[in-house]
Amino acid sequence: MTIETEDTALKMVGLELMFLTPDKYSGEDGITAVELAKLVNLPLEIVKKKLKILQEKDIVRVKGINPKFWLFDEYNFQRLDDDDEIFHLLCNFEDVDFDKYFTF
Repeated sequence: MTIETEDTALKMVGLELMFLTPDKYSGEDGITAVELAKLVNLPLEIVKKKLKILQEKDIVRVKGINPKFWLFDEYNFQRLDDDDEIFHLLCNFEDVDFDKYFTF
C-alpha cells in the first residue's frame, strides 16, 4: 500500500485511536467502529476501511466479532520502520489540534 497524498481520514482515525482514553468508549475492550465514526465525524464505511488498513499494519488490535472492539497497539506502532508511510502520517503533528484529544 502506498499513500500518494496524505490520507486525512486515515490520520483522523489513527490519531483518535492513538490518543483514545477509556472515557470515550463504552466497553472495557475498546471502541466500536460506530463510536469511532461518531468521534471523527466520518461515515462508518470509511472508518471501517481505515481500521482495516491499520489492522493490516498491525497497529490496532481487534477483539470480538459483533461488535468488534478496536484498540491502538502502542508496542507494534513503535516497532514500525521509520520509513513506513503510515508511521510518518501518524507522527506528523503539524496540523493536529491536541485540545481535541486532551483536556488541560
